[in-house]
Amino acid sequence: MIELSQREKDYLIEKLQKGEQLPDDFKYKLFPTTQKEYELVYAGKMRKEDILADEDGVTAAPLQIERTYNGDRESYPDGWKNMIVFGDNLQFLKTIYKNEDPLIKDKVKGKVKLIYIDPPFATASDFSGSEGQKAYSDKTKDAEFVEFLRKRLIVAREILATDGSIMVHLDYKKVHYIKVLMDEVFGERNLRNEIIWQRTTNTGSSKARARKFSADTDTILYYSKSSEFQFNKLFREYSEKYLKRFKYKDKRGYYRWSALKTYSQEKYEYLKKEDMLRWSDGSKYPELKQYLKKSKGVPMNNLWADINHVNPMAKERVGYPTQKPERLIQRIIEATTFEGDLVLDFFAGSATTSAVAEKLNRKWISCDIGKFSFYTAQKRILTLETTNSLVEENESHKGKAKAFITVNTGFYDIEKLFSLQHKEYQDFVLNLFEVSPKSKKIAGIEFQGERKDGYDVLIWKYWEHKDAAVDEDYLEILHKNIGKKIGDRIYIIAPANSVQFIDDYYEIGNVRYYFLKVPYQIIQELHKEKFKKFRQPKSSSNVNSLENAVGFHFIRQPEVKSSFDNGVITIEAFKAYYPDEDTLEDIPGLEALAMVVVDKDYNGKEFLMSDVFFAADIVDEDSQAKVSIEDCGSKVSAVYIDIYGNEFREVFTNKNTKG
Repeated sequence: MIELSQREKDYLIEKLQKGEQLPDDFKYKLFPTTQKEYELVYAGKMRKEDILADEDGVTAAPLQIERTYNGDRESYPDGWKNMIVFGDNLQFLKTIYKNEDPLIKDKVKGKVKLIYIDPPFATASDFSGSEGQKAYSDKTKDAEFVEFLRKRLIVAREILATDGSIMVHLDYKKVHYIKVLMDEVFGERNLRNEIIWQRTTNTGSSKARARKFSADTDTILYYSKSSEFQFNKLFREYSEKYLKRFKYKDKRGYYRWSALKTYSQEKYEYLKKEDMLRWSDGSKYPELKQYLKKSKGVPMNNLWADINHVNPMAKERVGYPTQKPERLIQRIIEATTFEGDLVLDFFAGSATTSAVAEKLNRKWISCDIGKFSFYTAQKRILTLETTNSLVEENESHKGKAKAFITVNTGFYDIEKLFSLQHKEYQDFVLNLFEVSPKSKKIAGIEFQGERKDGYDVLIWKYWEHKDAAVDEDYLEILHKNIGKKIGDRIYIIAPANSVQFIDDYYEIGNVRYYFLKVPYQIIQELHKEKFKKFRQPKSSSNVNSLENAVGFHFIRQPEVKSSFDNGVITIEAFKAYYPDEDTLEDIPGLEALAMVVVDKDYNGKEFLMSDVFFAADIVDEDSQAKVSIEDCGSKVSAVYIDIYGNEFREVFTNKNTKG
């Protein structure tokens, strides 16, 4: 407490007795800052200890593997598989920090050598991409943005390796606030560089008319966790003008003469014997042969003006707004890590960090709350061998990516759910999917419920099928028994990891067998809590919007009525559900449709996004949506995503395939 004068004390007492507000200039006298020099002060700022103790309402969330890709490919000697994580990054960071989830226990915390993040910059206006599209419109502004990022940086520091580093990519509008914030979280003594990236030199006509200097740079703040940080010095190639100095040549190669100002007598005699010295007339020092092949180049400084932004025709372009060039991320990764080190990006976006880390033989984790990012990352890693522009000069990476997994993060308490008694489990899942209990037998097969639309529901008894799964064989046997005695569809409730179909229904004859997978998102009833869920964007202008997600509701798959003809998917009806205070209510029409992602040449195994269609671009005035796809293969897979991130998948057969 700073000592107050008697006059100040009397003044404050008078204000308090009158119930008047205290002047702002008394704030730091009454509540002195903990920082010795300065700190960033704003409304809503929480104590670091409270954030790490989950007092902000965000807790660690168990991880659930959705799918394993390239499982036949080599992994790392310790069994590590790289990860694409869908979910709120603060939840995910806290899961790493708690270090209890078996998927990552003792594998991530304290072992992350590099964190690179490119968060949306929280500017008040839309930014336009190079093709004229809006890159993003974020929703978190000013002090909220600073605290949004600060919470994540506080937890991120705790999971970094002692010799680890973090790079935060920002624009000029927020970098000064975040610089002070980074000083507070990581310590000003651990600032290594303020890197200036000159992403473009194209001033253009609009920039020429602007009443300010052209903004062609971004800033990357580079901090280490401690003074014992890992750093690999990098070098630029010499300029052509400099290379012309190496105009002499002997059996060792091209060289130039350079003054040797410090040397021992022993070194002098050795160099003279090797014919590497000469004395010029009037020279104060001998001159040494400096060979070009032994010169690494010009040491890299903090001004990076030799890497351009990703242009519209670039081979590496993936069609994601705010995508950063691979060579920029390559430089960051090579400067701070070695092969086999772990790299984390929790604002994954277009997944450039993961793609480059894979090509450079680093372990990696990407996390993003957007489904567009999730599918972009999945496709980018799966098609690495065909879009390998960076590795044309790096022979260390060949062919497909190593094995990796896609992961959901939320409150997936599977063990608790499956530990329920069979009757309790049955009651629970019927209630979860709003199915009325109605026991009956069809051809000797027991059905446990009926949906509101009148269709029968069968609960797959996992305890009776420990070594089996809901697969084609199971459905063929089921259909053989009941196919002619039921309507055009039935529903099967089963654990998500027991359903061996990537799609959400399987059709035999005129019957569709729909799968209600449990649990695929958060199971609210197990926790008796309410959570705020992040909304997926309905237009490309919002793909990088910032929102705080506290958790993920379990909301059943949206219901879709659609048709496919000659490359056009017509969405005639779309119904999604969201929780209010007491119950699930439906969102009518196509208002809840966020986007449709398509694999126009589906191979039946891996979904490779070829196109993305945002609702804002495809929904017409008559509340219908048409998705036109060019050059379809024999199978087309469509994933309909509602505004809460829930999905419904189906596969169409293209009858108009040539050949």
